[in-house]
Amino acid sequence: MKITLIPGDGIGPEVTNSARKIIDASGANIQWEVVEAGASVLEEHDSPLPDNVIDSIKKNKIALKGPITTPVGKGFRSVNVQLRQKLNLYANVRPVKSFDGLPSLHSNVDFIIVRENTEGLYAGIEHNIGEIAAESIRVITKEASDRISKFAFELAKNENRAKVTATHKANILKLSDGLFLKCAKECSSLYKDIEFEDIIVDAMSMKLVQSPQNYDVVVAPNLYGDILSDMGAGLVGGLGLIPGANIGDEAAVFEPVHGSAPDIAGKNIANPTATILSGIMLLKYIGEKDAAEKIETALLKIFKEGKYLTPDLGGNLSTEEFTNEVIRTLN
Repeated sequence: MKITLIPGDGIGPEVTNSARKIIDASGANIQWEVVEAGASVLEEHDSPLPDNVIDSIKKNKIALKGPITTPVGKGFRSVNVQLRQKLNLYANVRPVKSFDGLPSLHSNVDFIIVRENTEGLYAGIEHNIGEIAAESIRVITKEASDRISKFAFELAKNENRAKVTATHKANILKLSDGLFLKCAKECSSLYKDIEFEDIIVDAMSMKLVQSPQNYDVVVAPNLYGDILSDMGAGLVGGLGLIPGANIGDEAAVFEPVHGSAPDIAGKNIANPTATILSGIMLLKYIGEKDAAEKIETALLKIFKEGKYLTPDLGGNLSTEEFTNEVIRTLN
């Protein structure tokens, strides 16, 4: 099967190369089609997201993507957001899981954040009001809210999860978040075997810090889901351990949650775990379950031993050395 590979920039090429090597060593039947996006292609293509990248994903249906730098407060729009909108990748899936042997604020954590990916504030609909203000328009639609709610419940059913929690701010944003909550409640009535609850997002933040073990699948509008997933990462050891997927009806892009970390790019010290875990998600998605389980078992063994880790996890292995250790453990 042919898969689009987008190395990204910053540490992206290092961590995607690691995941690629490990996936190849697992025996998965995959061919890679490498295409470039991000700041490195901006001058040549006059865009950080050239048409050939979109064309490749539309053709192959599946992509593994490294992190891409997004300028803060200026410059080009987020490539990640553009990808999700152009390919209608409406569901962002971010598993948050603790691992035996790794430092973590909580143990026995295993929940999934399902984030609506195409609207809300991340749609980027904003304008200046003269020189005195700037206005951002946040749109929540019934179509998108129904769709992401159904996705969350279907995921819970397929993963044998007991509960779906919708998080919102409908006490204040009575129309927009009120609509999101109404859609989630209506959807819950179709899944009688799955418990449903709703929690206001600020209370949800506190509850996740206090007792993340109480949650299975959390469904949220775009901004809330993004913030809560980073919070979740902090509970289990950091962004270097959180994979992600952006899924639509016609395509899916798998990528780590963390950024491009330009300050450590090229130093061979980046932790590739989140990209490897994203690769595992990809393998399961395309039916390569044996290869996925093989890699997952190797990672769990390495983490539990605690001897062969990258610097951010308290070890001293380089990116390349960690990659080689995972491959050795596969065999």
